[in-house]
Amino acid sequence: MTISFERFQHRKTEQLKIVFDYSYKLKEYIKKYPGVKWSRTHRAFYIAFSSHSEVALSAYLKKEGYDVAFKEEFTSKQELAFPSKDALLLNTSYRDYLGGKRYSHSTISVYGGFVWQFLKFIHPKPLDVVTNYEVRLFVQYTVKTKRIAISTHRQLISSLKHLAVFYPMCSINGDELTRPKKSKKLPEVLSAQQIIDLLRSTTNLKHRAVLALMYSCGLRIGELLQLELGHIDVDRGQVLIRNAKGRKDRNVVMAKSFIPLLQNYLISYRPQKYFVEGAKGQNYSASSIRAFLKRSCRQAKITKKVTPHTLRHSYATHLMERGIDLRYIQELLGHAKPETTMIYTHVCKKDLLQIESPLDLVLKDITQNQKENKNIRLSQNF
Repeated sequence: MTISFERFQHRKTEQLKIVFDYSYKLKEYIKKYPGVKWSRTHRAFYIAFSSHSEVALSAYLKKEGYDVAFKEEFTSKQELAFPSKDALLLNTSYRDYLGGKRYSHSTISVYGGFVWQFLKFIHPKPLDVVTNYEVRLFVQYTVKTKRIAISTHRQLISSLKHLAVFYPMCSINGDELTRPKKSKKLPEVLSAQQIIDLLRSTTNLKHRAVLALMYSCGLRIGELLQLELGHIDVDRGQVLIRNAKGRKDRNVVMAKSFIPLLQNYLISYRPQKYFVEGAKGQNYSASSIRAFLKRSCRQAKITKKVTPHTLRHSYATHLMERGIDLRYIQELLGHAKPETTMIYTHVCKKDLLQIESPLDLVLKDITQNQKENKNIRLSQNF
C-alpha cells in the first residue's frame, strides 16, 4: 500500500496530511505516532509540518513495510512558491464573480475552495494554458484521495464549469465537463414513536426545543440557525422562514404542543435575536446540533443513521401518511418542483400497508379450499 504526504494550511499553520486508501491496520498504526491528529474538516490524519516530521514519519511507516510516495505537485520548492499573488487575486475575483451571480455564502465558500485546490494542483502552470486534461487529472486525484461523495463530486464539476466561464482565457471547455448522475437513495425516516422517544431522551431543554421545532416545522438546519424570534408567531401558530433555499420565503405551521416547550425555553435561556444562539449571542453551529442529536439517538436506542435532515424527511413522510395533499407538503417544505416532494411517496406506508404479499394470498386461497376450516402456518408440516 502506498502512502502520500500533502502539505496544507489548517488552523493558520502548515500541516502535513497523510493520504492513504483505507486500511484498519494502517489507520491504527498511524494513530500511535506521536503528534498525529484527526481533522474532521479535511477527513484526514495530519501532523505539524517540518522537514524533520516529514522524514521521521516516512521512516516510521517504512519500518512496517509501507511505501511512501512524494508526489511532484507537493515538493518543497513548489509549495514554497504557492500561493502566488496571481492565485490569490484569481480566487478572490472568482468568489466576487459568484457573489455577483447572487449565489449563497455557502455555495461561494464551497466553489471557491475547490478552485483554490485546483490552482494548487496545477501550480506552477498558469491557468491560461490549462486544458480539460488537467481538469480530468485533478478530478481523478480528488475522488481517489479524498473519497468524496457523489454530491460533492457534482459540486466540484460545477465549480470548474463556472471557472471556465469566469476565466475565458483558459482552454477549459466547460461544456465537456460532465457531472456524475445523482444517487437515487431513499431518505432515512424515523417512525412517529421513534420521534417521541428521541425527544424524551433529550434531557437538555435547549436541545429538545431545537429538535422539536425542526421536526414539527420540517426545517432545514440552515433555516433553523437563521430563524429569528420575531418570525415566530405564537398567536397564529406559524413560523416565517425568510430567505430559504432558492431565496424563497414561506410560512409553516407550528405545533400547538410545542408552545409550552417554547415558552419554557425562552424563559430559561432568554435568546436575544435568534431562536437558538451560542455563547455571547453568536450564531449557533450546525456541528453542535449534529453532535447532540447523535447523543440523543444513542440514548433513545435508535440505530438508524440520523442527521438533522432526517427530521425533515420524517416530517414530510408522516404528513403524507396522514393523507395531506402532495401540493400542500411541497409548499410547507419549500420545494420548487413537485418531483422533489414525490420521493416521499416511496417511503410512505399509507398505500403500501393495503398491499398483501403474494405469499399471504396463496396461503389464504389454500385455506379457503381446505375442507377443514383451519389456518395454515409456514411453521407447520403441510
